[in-house]
This record gives sequence, structure tokens and C-alpha cells, in this order.
Amino acid sequence: MGRAPNTTAPDAATTGPAASALIDQRIADLGDWRGQVLAQVRQLIHEAAPGVVEEWKWRGTPVWSLGGILCTGESYKAAVKLTFLKGAALPDPARLFNASLDGNTRRAIDIHEGDTLPADAFRALIRAAVDLNALGSSKARKGRAPGHTGSAA
Repeated sequence: MGRAPNTTAPDAATTGPAASALIDQRIADLGDWRGQVLAQVRQLIHEAAPGVVEEWKWRGTPVWSLGGILCTGESYKAAVKLTFLKGAALPDPARLFNASLDGNTRRAIDIHEGDTLPADAFRALIRAAVDLNALGSSKARKGRAPGHTGSAA
């Protein structure tokens, strides 16, 4: 599977409005079903996690974060791949995960031309990822020394 041409990739990680503009450009550059899928996924992520932060990392990968990375959205010639970094720890009753199933932590959803992503199940998966990140953040805060004011990272 060849990766889509990447004409909008700066070398450094970008967040906020600049990252959102780069994701807009990626969707426009794709100009086919992959751009439509990426736009749909992005909309569903924002619906499920209104405070989500858009990032642009690793020389051209859209990333959605809230308390940590929720998922990435890569576009290839034959698929859009949504990788959940903590996917193995997420409930997936609708069995959306169909790729990277043999790893210990990651899980992915490969969407091919003509596939339909069940919106309600995907939003539930995003909310579960947000909850998992929040749980990890609260554990990290509990483990800090009294009076510690720095980040948990």
C-alpha cells in the first residue's frame, strides 16, 4: 500500500489552528473517497470529544488528542488507517478494529473505498479513548509528590 503524496508536511509537530489548516489541506489534496472518509472521521471525533486538539506529527500525520493521543489518521492508496495508540485497552463491542490486532497496545481501523464506518460505534470508541486517557492522567497525578506542580509527563 503506497502512502498518499504529502505536499503539506512540515518537519516539526504542529498543533492548534495551524494543524487544523494542514488537515484541511490534506483532505483537499486527497480529493477522492479518502478525503471524504478523513473529513467524516474528523467530524465524528469532534462530535464525540468536543475539546479534542488537532495535531500534525511525524512529517504529515493528522493526530487527535485529548489528555493524550486518541488516534491518528493516515491515508494510503487503498485505505484510510485510524490507529488508536491504546486500542488494545478499549472496549470494541462493534468490532471496529480490523488491523494491528496482534500487538499489545495499538489497534487500528482500516477503511477502504465503499466501507461504511458506523458513526455511533465510532463515537463511542472515541469517548472510551478519552476516558482511558483521563484515567491515566488521574493515576499520574496521584503518584506525584505532595506540592508537585509540574506536568505528569
